[in-house]
Amino acid sequence: MGQKCEMKLLGKTGSVFANRVRFALKLKCIEYEYFEEDLDNKSELLLKSNPVFQNVPVLFHADGPPMIESLAILEYLDEIQPDIHPLLPLYPADRVQCRILAYTLDNMVATL
Repeated sequence: MGQKCEMKLLGKTGSVFANRVRFALKLKCIEYEYFEEDLDNKSELLLKSNPVFQNVPVLFHADGPPMIESLAILEYLDEIQPDIHPLLPLYPADRVQCRILAYTLDNMVATL
């Protein structure tokens, strides 16, 4: 009998934000189920799990609440598996620099 996958990711092919999460999940060797979202015809699952922004990615883990925003999801993945390919540096000051760079790049992508 197959093992049930605990993580599910709602994303969109071509979304840099969803791809960021997909890359991190693969890097950390976390198995997940992927669901493609049509952003022109948003699913009930997307509208229910991310009612404010109505965008991807959305990560579902076990019975917890849905997680949105790719950078927050990356931090969560680092917290649940800190020893497997850490995504952020160990020291807080270095992590701040990484967050500043990530937010800057996100804002640049969002304005394109």
